[in-house]
Amino acid sequence: MISQVFILSSQGDHLIYKDFRGEAGSDVVNLFYEKVTALTGDQPPVVMRHKDVHFVHVRQGGLYWVATTTADTSPFTIIEFLNRLTALVKDYCGSLSERSVQMNFALIYELLDEVVDYGYIQTTSSDILKNFIQTEAVSSKPFSLFDLSNVGLFGAETQQSKVAPSSAATRPIQSSRDQGGKSEIFVDVIERMLVVIGSNGVLMKADIEGEIKVKCYMPTCSEMRIGLNEEFSIGKSQLRGYGAAVRVDECSFHQAVRLDEFDSLRILRLCPSQGEQTVMQYQLSDDLPSAPPFRLFPTIERDNGGRLLMYMKLRCDLPPKSAGINVSATIPVPKGSVSLSQELSSPDQSAELQPQSRAVVWKIPRFPGGTQLSALFKLEVPGFSSASMLEVGPVSLSFELPKITATGLQIRFLRLSPFQPGPAQRWVRFGMRTFDSDHEVGPGPSEDPVQDCFHWWIHCLLYLSQQDDVCWTESVCCLTS
Repeated sequence: MISQVFILSSQGDHLIYKDFRGEAGSDVVNLFYEKVTALTGDQPPVVMRHKDVHFVHVRQGGLYWVATTTADTSPFTIIEFLNRLTALVKDYCGSLSERSVQMNFALIYELLDEVVDYGYIQTTSSDILKNFIQTEAVSSKPFSLFDLSNVGLFGAETQQSKVAPSSAATRPIQSSRDQGGKSEIFVDVIERMLVVIGSNGVLMKADIEGEIKVKCYMPTCSEMRIGLNEEFSIGKSQLRGYGAAVRVDECSFHQAVRLDEFDSLRILRLCPSQGEQTVMQYQLSDDLPSAPPFRLFPTIERDNGGRLLMYMKLRCDLPPKSAGINVSATIPVPKGSVSLSQELSSPDQSAELQPQSRAVVWKIPRFPGGTQLSALFKLEVPGFSSASMLEVGPVSLSFELPKITATGLQIRFLRLSPFQPGPAQRWVRFGMRTFDSDHEVGPGPSEDPVQDCFHWWIHCLLYLSQQDDVCWTESVCCLTS
């Protein structure tokens, strides 16, 4: 049973507040924000308590999504409700940004009225709610002249018209009254890789978690068939096919997915509902299909003046035609570090000392494959001692890699039912997300206090062309690592 639901910005601004039962006053909003900001560390606890009020929150889109309860309710139920609420808001508003929430506050209040009745959850299904929601979404996407760049002479199609913009999948779903929008399907292949490498170069830990998400903008349900690699295998069983093997340890599917063709042909069948849903999740541990894309060689010492010297050499082992972008290395430093001087190997790099997080952040906007960069950091640490050396590390590295998946998972084709009314636009697009800084890993067992702790979050978006059968271009082959 839920007493209140409210949404706060990262600065504590009140965006949405809904009181279902009147059991606690509105001052709990400020109380929650004070408790969150007073805590040390980057990630506050999901569940907190103040007297008889329990706070449960998730962080999505840079916002705090909070529910309160005074009853003996399972926190896992409320966490799942908040996650589904954020998915609903994203489906109906297009995004979870602060601007989108502010512009669609009336729509969000209407969603809360339909989803929760006197503290009891009624439904979180987009298909059911679209018949009752009357408020239209307000798009927060600004107009740009660059959107006209795909228009050629006399309206002729250009090469850029075959590429969907990055905001193509961040629009609201169609209501039951508005069927005039584009019929589109977006398939996301998202992989998160975590690799821990000791200072001696030995691989200590490797985990890959991936999922396939489908975002549907079709007004009516139509069967969709997604073809995966024929060599895709699950578990330690015998590998399939004659091509490059794609193996995972575990795999789970959405309840709506039909698997009658999966064992023999590796085809997923489903009738997607409007909005976003996770079709498949998979996991691979301690068996990397390829070597990590980056290697870090650190050297830590103390100079005659008592300063801490950190020499970092970073090598990119990607092919020469590939590149990592938005590369950021976070190096924990001793407590009390007051100043930083730096020597960087290229002018486009930057570095800064963040005293609150006790770390030096080294940023590289673009890192071509087959190259090497270096940096020398000199830190002034009052009261520096040999024990301070133990506070250095582990180093976490976050980056983005276009057109690559860690496991080599591919989408061979995506076909819609021939009974689909009207054409459905399908696009091919590749993108990437950076590592989520909330997922930090502490140092593992090592003789050296400095370790290489790599966090790899790869995000490939596959948007299908307008043809009935997908005609994959050469760029699709870049999915394999």
